[in-house]
Amino acid sequence: MLTFEQKQEIIESYPELTKKEVSLKRLNYHFEDSLYDKKTVVYHLHPNGNGFVFVGDLKKYDSDSKGMINIREATEAELREMITDSIGILSEEEHYEEEVLNVEQVWKNREGQELKLVQEDTLWNIYHTHNLEESYGSFEEAEEYLLSEGFRTSTK
Repeated sequence: MLTFEQKQEIIESYPELTKKEVSLKRLNYHFEDSLYDKKTVVYHLHPNGNGFVFVGDLKKYDSDSKGMINIREATEAELREMITDSIGILSEEEHYEEEVLNVEQVWKNREGQELKLVQEDTLWNIYHTHNLEESYGSFEEAEEYLLSEGFRTSTK
């Protein structure tokens, strides 16, 4: 495990980061040139070696709901990679695909009742006629609900 001083030395080797002292002798390091409101790359680096690096939603990291990953046990190479990735995330504009996929499926049960599953933005909504019945964050969750209620698509 790297010491606080070693981690601090590694982090401070990035000239684009600015050190900010916070409570309990902890340090934050900000990327002031961030294209977003989010500027903190290293959060609460503590003298005991604990701290966090913002890695967003990069799939190669097991980050928390805020996009942070703990660096307590990080090696020098891992810490450098995380910081480089974080700066990259904060310095690149997000690109959205122009094509919007409208997914809409009709599900039926044995009694002939129909529910419509519609993807709208980031949600999967289930409608009975024009009334919203349920909303889910993923297709899998919506599908699980529909199957558990006895509904099937023509392809299932």
